[in-house]
Amino acid sequence: MTSDQLLKNLHVAVTRPVDQAQSLCRAIEKNGGVAIEFPLIAVSALENYQTFEQQITQLVNTDLAIFISTNAVDFAVPRVLEKYGQFPQQLRFAAIGHQTANALRQYGINDVLIPEGRYDSETLLALPEMQEVSGKTVAIFRGAGGRELMAETLKARGAHVYFAESYRRINPQHSTEALSGSWQQRKLDAVIVTSSEAMRYLLQMAQGETWLQHVTLCVNHERIAELPRQLGLKVLVAEAPGDAAMLQCLSQLVNSQPVNSQPAGSGHVQHHE
Repeated sequence: MTSDQLLKNLHVAVTRPVDQAQSLCRAIEKNGGVAIEFPLIAVSALENYQTFEQQITQLVNTDLAIFISTNAVDFAVPRVLEKYGQFPQQLRFAAIGHQTANALRQYGINDVLIPEGRYDSETLLALPEMQEVSGKTVAIFRGAGGRELMAETLKARGAHVYFAESYRRINPQHSTEALSGSWQQRKLDAVIVTSSEAMRYLLQMAQGETWLQHVTLCVNHERIAELPRQLGLKVLVAEAPGDAAMLQCLSQLVNSQPVNSQPAGSGHVQHHE
């Protein structure tokens, strides 16, 4: 099969935020598939930045600034630079992955610590530089209400940790009616979900709906696969982050399963507590 037919006639819903979904949607179409945009996360500014402004006054006494996402860079760095002109000289930077590090480079921040292999909190925390943090002050730049693992681990290692939250995430969808309709028309084979938050939104909205048990959920981290597996849903995990690995993950579906083989209305999803 030629590369441009890798995903021949595969219908795939992409749940990333609109701006982050474009490259993957183009790649799916280029490889013979059909991409359906169904963003489950929308990113917006905070209604009030008073707490953020207060938190960043601590930067002058901070040793390490960790950026959890490109959004954390885009919403926070311009505000810091507008207020102070530059980051304090003593401050070191860490990023959750290459894309976030590249976002920092757009602001002239080039010396950035990043994990190797998988791009997540666990891998970043495993780096040698993240072990000797006792007595140090660490700022975690993130969206409102993110994971606590990073902060809890660093605190356990003796660091003083504070959050600088500069944006919020919302679910722009009200139902999964569009996905259900696509499945009933035999035009939905897989749903790509690349965050635990988006997965929770999807499962909450689609609870009890027939279509969910007949499509494959393609994710990019074992952590995101845990909940749908507990519910008995079909899940594939990409071997690495990035669009190329996700395309390879999707390609497994082209020859391995009949496309939309279940007729509409053939039972309901069983959800377990």
